[in-house]
Amino acid sequence: MVVSRFIKLNAINKKNMEEEVVLMKGNEAISHAAVRCGCDGYFGYPITPQSEVLETLAELRPWETTGMVVLQAESEIAAINMVYGGAGSGKMVMTSSSSPGISLKQEGISYIAGAELPCLIVNVMRGGPGLGTIQPSQADYFQTVKGGGHGDYRLIALAPASVQEMADFVALSFDLAFKYRNPVMMLADGVIGQMMEKVVLPPQKKRLTDEEVIARCPWATTGKSGRKPNIITSLELQPDAMEQNNLRFQAKYKQIEENEVRYEEIHCEDAEYLIIAFGSMARIGQKAMEIAREEGIKVGILRPITLWPFPTKAIAAYADKVKGMLSLELNAGQMVEDIRLAVNGRVKVEHFGRLGGIVPDPDEIVAALKEQLIK
Repeated sequence: MVVSRFIKLNAINKKNMEEEVVLMKGNEAISHAAVRCGCDGYFGYPITPQSEVLETLAELRPWETTGMVVLQAESEIAAINMVYGGAGSGKMVMTSSSSPGISLKQEGISYIAGAELPCLIVNVMRGGPGLGTIQPSQADYFQTVKGGGHGDYRLIALAPASVQEMADFVALSFDLAFKYRNPVMMLADGVIGQMMEKVVLPPQKKRLTDEEVIARCPWATTGKSGRKPNIITSLELQPDAMEQNNLRFQAKYKQIEENEVRYEEIHCEDAEYLIIAFGSMARIGQKAMEIAREEGIKVGILRPITLWPFPTKAIAAYADKVKGMLSLELNAGQMVEDIRLAVNGRVKVEHFGRLGGIVPDPDEIVAALKEQLIK
């Protein structure tokens, strides 16, 4: 049944795909969106719960339609360094993995950030630490927004909360990556990666020609012709020069913080209590909000779409308007620290989460809201 759906879509691919509505998993949506947005290359390695990204690309066979390279590397470390090479040549390249695999990629991610290269990295999170479980988690928040590798660098981090956003955020991620010459992380969780929903897929775009790549990325290693050599590296042995590199990075990060904050607000205008959640927990939190409102408790939900840059100012604005905030996370409490920093002690902020891959139901969240903030 799954194969027949892929065969049908592959036939559509060969007919210059138009926008269409298809039922699929979040992981599958990433793959279809990557092909359709003109991605040049994917380099990955299978790991649950994101293996369908690579498997779907293998089914779609985009090398026959768009020329996109799809390669299962020999390891996660190899995959991220293939991304490094492809990004250095100005190509639109990406990888995906799940939590332990993303940990293996951290040195390469730091190198890519230090070399100021655009790419997309997808993390469909699973429970840890260690090998942990194949069940969903959101415990890679710190790793993503605080810098998982070494050095003072930042990843633009997008948190999809639906299969549609898994598709939409692929093109958005590449747009942001090339705009700022910075790697972008799509931080999903196993719930969003594995759930099935209807998704509107975009029409097929052509991959850029070599001439268009050179025009878009004059810094890229595309072959020296009538110019000085382009050198791509994160290495600088002179401390004064390395400091200047870092100051340039920080200026860029400040620009991103000023221009690229994204979030969603639902029923916040009259809210007395605010739920803050991302990814699958935002979906469950929305149902909890509805239950609470039926009981007369005025609850709103604020969903960060960019985990970095974090919607600090938006959250701070509610500190004097609500009686309390509840951070919902599938972890022991990570994003809650950024919420507390945002409100600076002006309002009570509590955390509710489940661990080990257990996903709470909305009634648990309502009970936690009453116990921690209303009692």
